[in-house]
Amino acid sequence: MIPKQTLAVNARKTPQQARSTSTVEAIYEATIQVLLAEGPSRLTTTLVAERAGVSVGSLYQYFPNKQALFYALNQRYLNMLAERVEAACLTHHGKPYAQMVDALVSTYTKVKIERRDVTSALYRAAAEVNVAELVESMSRRVEAASEAMFASAPDAKFQDLTRVNLTLSNVLRGTVRTVFERDQSELFIDGSLQSQLTLMICAYLNAAKVPLTAT
Repeated sequence: MIPKQTLAVNARKTPQQARSTSTVEAIYEATIQVLLAEGPSRLTTTLVAERAGVSVGSLYQYFPNKQALFYALNQRYLNMLAERVEAACLTHHGKPYAQMVDALVSTYTKVKIERRDVTSALYRAAAEVNVAELVESMSRRVEAASEAMFASAPDAKFQDLTRVNLTLSNVLRGTVRTVFERDQSELFIDGSLQSQLTLMICAYLNAAKVPLTAT
């Protein structure tokens, strides 16, 4: 077996024209469909090309192998997730911390369930290519955005906000991933999991905040 670190995982070129962009979009969608239908171990570039309606040669213009497909799909998805959370956090600066928590949880979970097929496919492909660097980059962006947001809360101050924020971020990401890995994503549908996560994180922040001193 070829070690993961030796595999070429970067896309060969970036689409510049509308036709090229359409081709890459079709390849991404086909990759997701084949992942769900066949699993990562049985996915081949030939199957993806057939599903996308393009030639294998056209696929190879952008992705040299299936590991490059997995990597690019993760990169695209994680970047979108980070951007959505960053935007939500920025718009909630100066709000009460309970509203901040609700925005953080609802935005993160909404991205995960908007395309449950994508989320499930990427978790299934995790063993096929090393995306630790991508996950770490996304995590740091989300943590930086949420820490800056909580620092602006008018109704709560924290002695060690960085540690508090890291803890709640790990709880959020870990819980959501576990739900998908255990095939329990239906828990998101009625909003019960989001409300429970919000309640839990708010309780944690309430316990961790510095008591207000009387003036």
